Amino acid sequence: MTYNFDKPIDRRGTGDLKHEALGEMFGKEDLLPLWVADMDWATPPFVVNAIKERLEHPILGYTVMPKGYWKVVSRWIWEHHQWKVSEEWMTYVPGIVKAIGMVVNVFVGKDEKVIVQPPIYHPFHLVPGWNGRGVVWNPLKEVLDEQGNVVSYEMDFENLEQVCDSKCRLLVLANPHNPAGIVWSRDTLRRLAQFAKSHGLIVISDEIHCDMALWGCKHVPFASVSSEAAEVSITFGAPTKTFNMAGVVSSWCIIPNVQLREKFFGWLEANELNAPNMFAPLATMAALQQGEEWRKQMLAYVESNVSYLLEYCKTHIPQVKPVRPQASYLVWLDCRDLGLTSCQLNDFFVHKVGVALNEGSTFGPGGEGFMRLNAGTQRCVLAEALARLEAAVQTLLA
Repeated sequence: MTYNFDKPIDRRGTGDLKHEALGEMFGKEDLLPLWVADMDWATPPFVVNAIKERLEHPILGYTVMPKGYWKVVSRWIWEHHQWKVSEEWMTYVPGIVKAIGMVVNVFVGKDEKVIVQPPIYHPFHLVPGWNGRGVVWNPLKEVLDEQGNVVSYEMDFENLEQVCDSKCRLLVLANPHNPAGIVWSRDTLRRLAQFAKSHGLIVISDEIHCDMALWGCKHVPFASVSSEAAEVSITFGAPTKTFNMAGVVSSWCIIPNVQLREKFFGWLEANELNAPNMFAPLATMAALQQGEEWRKQMLAYVESNVSYLLEYCKTHIPQVKPVRPQASYLVWLDCRDLGLTSCQLNDFFVHKVGVALNEGSTFGPGGEGFMRLNAGTQRCVLAEALARLEAAVQTLLA
C-alpha cells in the first residue's frame, strides 16, 4: 500500500496542542505550528482501526494486558536494533517525561543531583529542577565543518569528570539526541557506560526516536553496548513518535539490572502506574505488527523534507544553517548569523516570519541562537514556512 503524506489535514478543533496552545505559548494564533514533536499526517489506518474495533464492544471496563504483548515489543526491538530483551525486564509507563520524574523521585535524594548534556530536550532539566533536585550541566561540544558550521555534537567526557561529584546520582541521555538528531556511536555509549559505572550513576536512556534513524544510520540501544551499560541503565521507549500516536500514551521501560528493576517496578506497581488504558496496548501491537511498510514510507518522506529544507536554506537563506539530523523529523537550525538575542530571535519568528518553533535557549546552555523546527509535515506547509522565513530574513538584513 502506498500512503499519502502530502494530504493536508485540518487539526483545529480536535484539542491538539500544536494549534490550540499557540495563543498561550506564543501570544498569537495565526502561526504555522512547527514546534510540537508530533506529525501532521494521518496516524496509520491500522492503528486507528485497532481502536475502532475495540470500540465496537459496548463495555469499556477494566482490562488486562493483551496476551503476547511483550513478545511483540521485544521482537520489534530485536529485529530492528539487535538487542535481546527479556520480558521480565519490561513494564508499561504512562509517558516518558512522567517516567523520568518517577525515576528522579525513586532514585535521587533531595540533596542529590541529575546530570544533563545540553543542548537537550527541555524536560530533561526542567523535571529534575521542578522536583527539587539539583541540575548539573555538561554541555556537548560542537563539531564543526571546514566552514565553521555546526554539523553535529560530541560528549565532553573531560568536563563530565569535572562536574560529576558524589552528589550526582543520575544522568539523562537522549538516544537518539533531541534536538540535533544525533545517532550516538557504540564507542561513545560504551565510554559513557564505563564512566557511569565507575561514578555510581544511573543512566536514563530516552530512546523514543530510535525507530526514526535516517539515511541508513543505525540506532544503538545504550543498554546493549556492554555489561556495564546494562547494569546502570533504565531505558524508555515507545511507538508514539514513529507512528504519530502520542495522544495514546503508550511507553515502556526496560531495566536489565535486577536491583534497579525491583525497586522501580515495585514502586510503579504500588502506585498502579504500570497499568495502561485499554487502547494503548492495542494501538502499540497494531503499529509494531503491521507498521513496517508505513514506517519506511514515512521515513522516506521525512528524508525528502529534510533534504528540501537543507537545500532551500543553502540556496536562499544562507544565514540559517540547519544541522542535518541522523534521526527524527526534528531539525536544529543555527540562526546565530542573524545577530539576534534569544528573545529577539523568538520574536522574529513569531511576529515577522509567522512560524512557531522551539526557541533554542530552552534547551539549555549552548542552545542560544538556535531554533528547533519540526519537518514532520506536508511539503506544502514546510515550503510556506521557508518562503516566509526567506522574506523575513531579507527584510531584517536590508
